[in-house]
Amino acid sequence: MPSCWSCGAELPYRPLTPIPRSAECPSCGGDLHACRNCRHHDPAVNNQCREPNAEWISDRERANFCELFQLADRSGGAGDAKDRAAEARKKLDDLFGGPR
Repeated sequence: MPSCWSCGAELPYRPLTPIPRSAECPSCGGDLHACRNCRHHDPAVNNQCREPNAEWISDRERANFCELFQLADRSGGAGDAKDRAAEARKKLDDLFGGPR
């Protein structure tokens, strides 16, 4: 089930369903048609988007006109990145014998 990038609330949309630019999160009121809610958003790649034809978007937390937007099918929202980072750190510590 898709969730809001900002507050983590479940969204009443299915993945790959067109999301109007004016759509807002029913919980926090954040913009849904924003890069942070897109399945292509990835801060680690060029242009912060895995879609090579995407134009540069300066504010990735606000609604935009990107025609390549697809709602990401992820859960967890705001704390997701921190959880993944902590899990990765733990795996590295286990592999290399912990912090020194």
